[in-house]
Amino acid sequence: MRAMKTATPMKSASHCYVFIQLADTLETVPCASLQVQSVGAGAWEGTFTYGRRYLARRNVVALDPFHLPLTQEPLKFTQLKGIPGAVRDASADAWGRRVIQAKLHRTEADIGEIDYLLNGPDDGAGNLSFGSSPELGPTHRPFNRTHQLTALLDAARMIEDDIGLPHEVLEQLEPGTSMGGARPKVTLEHEQAIWLAKLPERQDRHNMQRVEFATLQLAAAAGVNVCEARLQPIGAQEALMLKRFDRVWDETAQCYGRLGLVSGLTVLNAEDGYVGRERWSYPLLADELRRWSSHAAEDRAELFRRMVFNAMVTNNDDHPRNHALLRTGGGTGWRLSPAYDIVPVPMISQERRDLALTVGRFGRSAARYNLISQCDAFGLTLAAANAIIEHMLNVVRQWRSVFAKHRVEPRTIEMLERAMLPPSFLRETPPAGI
Repeated sequence: MRAMKTATPMKSASHCYVFIQLADTLETVPCASLQVQSVGAGAWEGTFTYGRRYLARRNVVALDPFHLPLTQEPLKFTQLKGIPGAVRDASADAWGRRVIQAKLHRTEADIGEIDYLLNGPDDGAGNLSFGSSPELGPTHRPFNRTHQLTALLDAARMIEDDIGLPHEVLEQLEPGTSMGGARPKVTLEHEQAIWLAKLPERQDRHNMQRVEFATLQLAAAAGVNVCEARLQPIGAQEALMLKRFDRVWDETAQCYGRLGLVSGLTVLNAEDGYVGRERWSYPLLADELRRWSSHAAEDRAELFRRMVFNAMVTNNDDHPRNHALLRTGGGTGWRLSPAYDIVPVPMISQERRDLALTVGRFGRSAARYNLISQCDAFGLTLAAANAIIEHMLNVVRQWRSVFAKHRVEPRTIEMLERAMLPPSFLRETPPAGI
């Protein structure tokens, strides 16, 4: 079942209803209302209220057990422009917002957060959807298919160039999930699975889809749990297809079940953007996994591996939205989702590399001495942490052959030399004065 969107008036909306697909069912029901109002000087306050009928259900679950607990009392929010984190996670990402602006013929300054929810993807991340009334009906518009990729790429290019598109084309170019970042992308159905297809950008000088694919294969070989990926030709170009891990095919009903999903930003209860990054921290996220995860020991060790891999390949776009938790069977527990959005970033400096999140006692420095400095937060002894790093080093040192195996061009491999295993990573002691 996919949510039917109600047309949004030109005036920015301030209220919406929140719907949820119930755990282990295909039933979508209204669960809450959300009101957002300006409180002056660019500040916003949101009021989230669970519906009484929803609270009375036998299989009721909280959207977020810690920040949106089940209660009849209204819950107030000022972060994220008044939108609760678990709700914002189901909204469109940076690319999706550009598509919505094109669909509404409005600028970013004229669109409120509620507008993005109401006009966002029918099949957004997780198990939430939104409407301007408490009635939610099914829509039968089919998913995009791989044979449409050429036309969808052309449409994405027109969005990049700020060229107007017919409404029916914009309807096909869905805004995508909040889990994919700023690159153009579309949602596709292929072989009874839902995929996020990341498209090439006009200014790309290298095949970044193949780079990301090879990086995911390298991460998997190093012991990181990554999302399933494949490459799909689009003429002379390629799309990177990432299998949606928040969707489960139901053979009996011949449709998809939706699993709950929250970002690391929500788990950390942090503000978006670099100005609010005091809670952007791997050790803090590992500590939160102790209360969120149904398998905390496994997930904390997995998070450590991801942090180490990001440091090894200079993936400094590892911000909290590029980490997520997935609601497990029965809707009662959470697990760290498969890793996604891992791309090496070549840099000139070999002296120091920083990640987006705090790594350890020495801040964001992506160096071995810092990676192990708070290994206890991940439930690891110093010996265990070093053993993980040594194992991963043995794999990542072979990155050139792995990338060549996956047909990354030699000139691209040469470009990536400035990203992979920089000398600063190998430092075992902090520089003097730190």
